Amino acid sequence: MKTFKVGIIGATGMVGQRFAILLENHPWFQVTLLAASARSAGKTYEEAVGSRWAMPKPMPQALRNLVVRDASQEMEAIAKEVDFVFCAVDMPKDQIKKLEEDYAKLECPVISNNSAHRGTPDVPMIVPEINPEHAEVISAQRKRLGTKRGFIAVKSNCSLQSYVPALHPLMEEFGVTEALACTYQAISGAGKTFETFPEIVDNVIPFIGGEEEKSELEPLKIWGKIEDGRILNAETPSITTQCLRVPVSDGHTAAVFVRFAKKPSLEEVKARWAAFRGAPQELELPSAPKQFLHYFEEDNRPQAKLDRDLENGMAVSIGRLREDRQYDYKFVCLSHNTVRGAAGGAVLMAELLAAKGYLD
Repeated sequence: MKTFKVGIIGATGMVGQRFAILLENHPWFQVTLLAASARSAGKTYEEAVGSRWAMPKPMPQALRNLVVRDASQEMEAIAKEVDFVFCAVDMPKDQIKKLEEDYAKLECPVISNNSAHRGTPDVPMIVPEINPEHAEVISAQRKRLGTKRGFIAVKSNCSLQSYVPALHPLMEEFGVTEALACTYQAISGAGKTFETFPEIVDNVIPFIGGEEEKSELEPLKIWGKIEDGRILNAETPSITTQCLRVPVSDGHTAAVFVRFAKKPSLEEVKARWAAFRGAPQELELPSAPKQFLHYFEEDNRPQAKLDRDLENGMAVSIGRLREDRQYDYKFVCLSHNTVRGAAGGAVLMAELLAAKGYLD
């Protein structure tokens, strides 16, 4: 695989910092450019981030003295200097939408962590193990944008990265008809640490703006199909969610209840999870977990503190599978929200698109 020159747009924020960490020494992707808002532009990365560095590892040495560019005012120059960009900006949704399209129209592919284009019918929203075939809609998007190389691909919301992968291997044979998921979401999902979010200590906040709608609707796009150059959402399963912010630094947990058209046995469910592999595992992509879904037999697992970093934070942990009095089964899931759920999921998607030639 060739080496790609990569830019991080929104490099100073929580997810941008995670991109910086994950891409250090990446075998395919070399970060050569960092960009952010006008207030950070012209400063070194170390100066721009300052005391806001929130990662468990130190800032990569190779990026410390890289001068941050203005993501909005230097688009043409940035697009010429890199092969593609990761985008994790904190801006109003309409501004993000325009920014990403402008980069794409400058023939610079955009791998986005933002929600602005998740509802755009010809923009693929890819969980690489689940719907890699949705990359095929890129040709229709390029036709709409008038580009040869440029396109936008997005990753889904972090809140559904735990329970959607657990449901997926059960759908075809057993027919998931209804699912209820209550998510208990870490503060890093809001770009916060305990130092910057003191009100979360000894507290649970029962509302995260826009999160429940995303958690209920985005899976239907992931499970949708391409028709006439657009992704048509699946009609089933019916999903309802509640999303709560909890005093955990990293790791989103989901309590899941599920009903089937054809109820499997407990052993069949566990066997499907253990056997499940996707394109990243088949292609042996650099960031792919060897085992995507891990089931714990212990009653007190998975736990955010113990299990969020499983397989470098790219695996999904599952536990407590049991029968339910109202639904068929219930279980608990966990994923690392800024790795698998954000930057890591975007890096894996970029690897998939690179392997399939979309970044050439």
